Order: sequence, then C-alpha cells, then structure tokens
Amino acid sequence: MSSSARHRSPYSAGEKLLRIIWSVCSQSLFRWSPRPCWNFRNWLLRVFGARIGSKVHIHNTVRISFPWKLTVGDHTAIGEDALIYNLGPVTIGRYVTISQRSHLCAGTHDYSSREMTLIRAKIQIEDDAWVCADAFVGPHVTICPGAIVAARGVVMHDVPAWTIVRGNPAVFVKPRCMLDQVEFGQIAADPDLREHRDIARE
Repeated sequence: MSSSARHRSPYSAGEKLLRIIWSVCSQSLFRWSPRPCWNFRNWLLRVFGARIGSKVHIHNTVRISFPWKLTVGDHTAIGEDALIYNLGPVTIGRYVTISQRSHLCAGTHDYSSREMTLIRAKIQIEDDAWVCADAFVGPHVTICPGAIVAARGVVMHDVPAWTIVRGNPAVFVKPRCMLDQVEFGQIAADPDLREHRDIARE
C-alpha cells in the first residue's frame, strides 16, 4: 500500500466545495440564529438538500456534517449539541426526540484494510423513538418505532420496536408500554405502530 492511497480523499471536488460552503453557513447563519428560529434553520438545511418535515425543532448548536444526506420527519426535535456525523444517509422519523449531546455516527473505517477505507453507513431512527442525552448510535443501526436508548447508552445493533435499552453496550431493559388512553405521536392512527407496540408488550 502506498502512502498516497491511504491519504487519497474519498470526496469529489464538488463535494469538497459544498462542504466548505456549508461549514461557513453552519458556523455563522445556523449557529448564530436565535433559539426560536426553528423555521429559519429548517429552511437553511433544505437549501443544502436536507429533507425536513413540518414543525421540526433543531437547535442552533446541533452539528450536521452533510445536510444533503439528512431526512427528518414531522414533529421531531434534535437537542443542543447533538452531533449528526452523517457520512452515510441518516433518516429520522416522525415524533422522534434526539436529546442533547447525542451522537449519530453514520460512518466508520474498514479496519481489515491497511488503507482504513472509509465506510459510509446509514442510520435510521424510526417514528416515536427517543435517543436520550449523551447516547451514541453507531453505523448500520436502526432504532425501531417507539424504542428508547437510555442516557449514555452505546448502540451498535438494531433496537427492537417499543423496547428500552441502556448501557455500553446497550442491552434490553424492558418493554416500553404506553397508556392506552394517551395518544402518543401517531400510534392511535397508525396500525403498523400499534402492532409494534403490541408485540413489545407480549
């Protein structure tokens, strides 16, 4: 292996330029925008190719590496200092909460290669899930509907629907059971989500 192969950039010239422009805008317009300016930040992310739903709250201290690889569903919130390192696509569903200082890491390296080849993985956080404060979600992970990753949990494998996991590595704690009389997100209206909830209760 040559040193040039190890240090060869995986990004095209166009992508490098776009990253520079986004870096400037994210550290100025995005970060300096007042806290209540949710719509402005959503608009700015859309300008850079993000797919952002309605009534989304993304705090001004959130760090997003590639807006054009981000999808966020309606009524979702992303808290202070969360890091979305989306080398690969990150998809966040409806009514999701990503709490402060959470880290979604959609990229890694092939450690079996001396070149440490970059791997652009994907992460999917499905509807009604909650990634709690300081949690880490690794590449290739799906957090299924209604699941909770407890504070400072480290998730390297998929989390089943309507379950709660915690720890490093994250392990199952118990099902997440909702009060039947409370409509949380879209559970009452969505038969697929009701099915996920009922399976978790069994």
